[in-house]
Amino acid sequence: MLKNIDPALNADVLHALRSMGHGDTVVVSDTNFPSDSIARQTVLGKLLRIDNVSAARAIKAILSVMPLDTPLQPSAGRMEIMGAPDEIPPVQQEVQAVIDGAEGKLAPMYGIERFAFYEEAKKAYCIITTGENRFYGCFLFTKGVIPPETV
Repeated sequence: MLKNIDPALNADVLHALRSMGHGDTVVVSDTNFPSDSIARQTVLGKLLRIDNVSAARAIKAILSVMPLDTPLQPSAGRMEIMGAPDEIPPVQQEVQAVIDGAEGKLAPMYGIERFAFYEEAKKAYCIITTGENRFYGCFLFTKGVIPPETV
């Protein structure tokens, strides 16, 4: 165990998040997403896992250590529901609340059409699959920066 590190974050996930740079993206997926096959096409080239937890719980852990990109651009995306792109299912509502809490303000997610999401996922640094079994529990996050401390 480590102090102040969420126990949901395993060594492989921490290493990947630490290795990512500003502007790199990470996909957090549900159990139905073709995670393994798409993860082979990412920068990391292998699938990472945070098993047995919901998407919201995994994202809470991830955002406890990873800054989101600046408010000048959207940094959190969600897979849109086919035929109902503006509908926000409960799994996405839960994740939105986690994002808002991590950011300390409203930080609305943007929608990504399902097949466009697959293409964006292939360009990600890595994919982390969760134990989320509800449909449309797939998200894309852009890593931001931590500014230097001013004295």
